[in-house]
Amino acid sequence: MRGIREGMPVLARHAGEWEGEYIHVDPDNNVIDRHRSHLQCKFPDDGPHAYYQINTYIWDDGRREEIHFPATYRDNQIWWDTDRIDGRAWEIDSRTVCLTWTRKDMPGAYLYEMIQLSADGNDRARTWHWFENDKLFKRTCITEHRVK
Repeated sequence: MRGIREGMPVLARHAGEWEGEYIHVDPDNNVIDRHRSHLQCKFPDDGPHAYYQINTYIWDDGRREEIHFPATYRDNQIWWDTDRIDGRAWEIDSRTVCLTWTRKDMPGAYLYEMIQLSADGNDRARTWHWFENDKLFKRTCITEHRVK
């Protein structure tokens, strides 16, 4: 696996499938969107990507979106450069992964994410801080549990 499991052991503990809920709030904490999620976190044994994540979002009104996030691994970090995002992730301690990325469809915007994994590896909490022109314009709070 090109060293990713050894170089990023906390991320490696995220392998599997997760279900949860995303809640997006404005800077005053008013809910602006809420939806369910199913994420698949994979570490392919072969091919060009050391990490591959598939996010499926499901809204109560029937809308559904599936996004693929293939990543490469180098310098003890994973790196994305997809049609949608450009960014990277790294570990900061035995339970925490941090990410930063830009959305290619949102010039001037960038995000920071922190992921906390429980000691038993079955629950995680994630927060996103969205900035546009260096001003916070949204937060996303995510709770997930492992389903596979």
